[in-house]
Amino acid sequence: MFYYGVELMEVKLINYTRDPEYLVAKSARLCYSAMNIKDLSESLTPEKVKMLVEKIIGLGHYSVLEHVTFTFAIEGISRVTTHQLVRHRMASFSQQSQRYVKLRSEDFPYITPKSIEKNEDLCRIYQNTIKELDRIYHEFINKGILSEDARYILPQAVATKVIFTANARELLHVFNLRCCNRAQWEIRAVAKKMLEKVKKIAPNIFKKGGPPCVSGKCPEGELSCGNPWTRVK
Repeated sequence: MFYYGVELMEVKLINYTRDPEYLVAKSARLCYSAMNIKDLSESLTPEKVKMLVEKIIGLGHYSVLEHVTFTFAIEGISRVTTHQLVRHRMASFSQQSQRYVKLRSEDFPYITPKSIEKNEDLCRIYQNTIKELDRIYHEFINKGILSEDARYILPQAVATKVIFTANARELLHVFNLRCCNRAQWEIRAVAKKMLEKVKKIAPNIFKKGGPPCVSGKCPEGELSCGNPWTRVK
């Protein structure tokens, strides 16, 4: 099974902190108020919540964003992308194991980049190589090689699944790096889909979510793409 990742990529928001912006606002106000927590909560109207969230983000006081978390289920992405995703160490990951899960020959999922897909000759070489790796992998398995060893033959293009949990502060960092036009295409697609999901739940927290050019100057200097990023609505 060969496919280009973005079309079949699935990013689902499967869990998140209830009333995330209310919790962030209450946590922020607690730091500067003599009121008890009960009275503090009762005085927070939706308007005050919005104002407080925007204020603390504007001031760069991001520690209160760590109280809220979001959990995503991501499928149809390559190991190339998960290797990049797990570099965000202030997060938690659970990934489908190649040690315990054997890939089926009739459904051998791999990502084909568009740059390869659009070149007929190179795409043929790419797919034939994957078919051969598929054949070798299953020959190893059928001859008694443990899947934990047979998997060494698998390329990074193999599709995988991951559950990813991070707090709002770390997600802003992820979006800052991975939504940039200079980020690798597949992880950029993942990050944009994640941002679309969380903006619906916490629009004020993620109002400026995205690469640095959303709210300021591009830090890439001479490496800049030169094109402002289109903000996720």
